[in-house]
Amino acid sequence: MTNIQNGPFIVTGASGQLGRQVIDNLIAAGAGPIVAVSRSPEKLADLADKGVEARKGDFNDPASLSAAFAGGNRLLIISIDDLEPGKRLEAHKHAIAAAMKEGITHIVYTSLTNPVEESPITFSKDHCDTEALIKETGASYTILRNNLYTDLVLMGGGQSIGMGQHFAAAAVGKTGYVTRADCARAAAAALMQETGSSVLDITGPAALSQGDIAVILSEISGKDIPYIPISTDDLVQAMIGAGLPEFMAKVFASFDEAMAKDYLNVATGDLEKLTGQAGQSARDFLIANKAALLTPPAH
Repeated sequence: MTNIQNGPFIVTGASGQLGRQVIDNLIAAGAGPIVAVSRSPEKLADLADKGVEARKGDFNDPASLSAAFAGGNRLLIISIDDLEPGKRLEAHKHAIAAAMKEGITHIVYTSLTNPVEESPITFSKDHCDTEALIKETGASYTILRNNLYTDLVLMGGGQSIGMGQHFAAAAVGKTGYVTRADCARAAAAALMQETGSSVLDITGPAALSQGDIAVILSEISGKDIPYIPISTDDLVQAMIGAGLPEFMAKVFASFDEAMAKDYLNVATGDLEKLTGQAGQSARDFLIANKAALLTPPAH
């Protein structure tokens, strides 16, 4: 990879699945210095041998962030996963304020497809407001609007194969599914290379309906898996019946509602433009993970 900008490169959420893959991409490209920030830096001990400095930083503890970001040049803010409305935005405010205090020159942020207030997704407004705060800083930025992870289909898809039917409250809406690995490639590339300010839609190569997903599950399992559209309320009740708290069930169902209303029907070439490589299709990813889909869940 050419034209790597000057570090240090700071990656937040570094002990999470996305953060670790971003760091792996930076190391592979020879970028550095790399600072890995986590609430649990002890989970990053193995990175010391690769020249990565681990620091403790918690978005909900503003006092920890100045030291975590000190000396940094380019910062990746991986959106935290607090699902309570407003909590995520408050935490992001702390991170952005610390970034400005410490002189960060470029911010990369992992946002959401169509982060508008009208979106059914319960925390969409948090992303919308975070994007606005970043734009107000005066630093250059790359906002990565990541579509839904294809990886999430593995859990639900395995259940669908087990039941012989694929239920969703997504009507005929489509989703530009993208793999977590492709999102990590995008974040690493933006951190290393982007110099101006941009908002990019990070998606797979095509948008798929739940009917399309059912066809792929049928192909993988060797049996007919029909798609059965259900209402959002029925989906919520089914998840509550499966032991999920009502609050969580409504959050997860809001994704299906967003699909049904085409808020996630976005598939662009931004990922390929940014990284030089197109994203993996949902079909190829699910076939590559066939074993996970066909393994009955542990009880």
